[in-house]
Amino acid sequence: MTNRIVKLSNATISQSKSPVLSGVHLEIDKGEFVYLIGKTGSGKSSLLKLLYGELVLDEGEGSVAGFSLNHLSSRQVPFLRRKLGIVFQDFQLLPDRTILANLEFVLAATGWNERNAMQARMEEVLAHVGLSTKGFKMPHELSGGEQQRVVIARALLNHPELILADEPTGNLDPETSEEIMKLLFDISQKGTSILMATHNYGIMDKFPARILKCEGGRLHDTQTVVTSE
Repeated sequence: MTNRIVKLSNATISQSKSPVLSGVHLEIDKGEFVYLIGKTGSGKSSLLKLLYGELVLDEGEGSVAGFSLNHLSSRQVPFLRRKLGIVFQDFQLLPDRTILANLEFVLAATGWNERNAMQARMEEVLAHVGLSTKGFKMPHELSGGEQQRVVIARALLNHPELILADEPTGNLDPETSEEIMKLLFDISQKGTSILMATHNYGIMDKFPARILKCEGGRLHDTQTVVTSE
């Protein structure tokens, strides 16, 4: 079995039929942590959208978590997304439900129906992110860092092969950002690949990893931490 979770070869990624990134070559292996950087409008979000099936692959070859992006039907997209975890900077938690109810909503929407199994999985992911005692809280009762931990717990529910994190520390203070990064690195070391879009160069200095940069309509792969755009 291959350990390659993402593979793009000579891919063209477009928004509204206009190419955003061309000639994209990308490989991400199991458990690898990768940063994605670039100026606003450079193609970071388009790349993430392609990987979770919101955009269609126009040209080239691509696969994510065993799904071919060249032949991905609308019926297959939900199955692809069950193999992915998505973390946004603005949390997107349901404000009128407890943390446990937020997690239960996702499990039910992705095909879980056995009550004991659902409860066990919710407790497991909350423990993983250090929130075992917070399940009965409402989102507004948690700090920003705690809410982001809930979002990460939600992303882990279906044992994802890849987590796509879009500016997950963007709304957090430096100390809380560092805690979230430690959690994400721990998750990657346990075998889940992570692709994280960020503008936070301080975080990249503290937590060095492979860097992809969107610039000039291309995706550049570098092992060197970039300190300015």
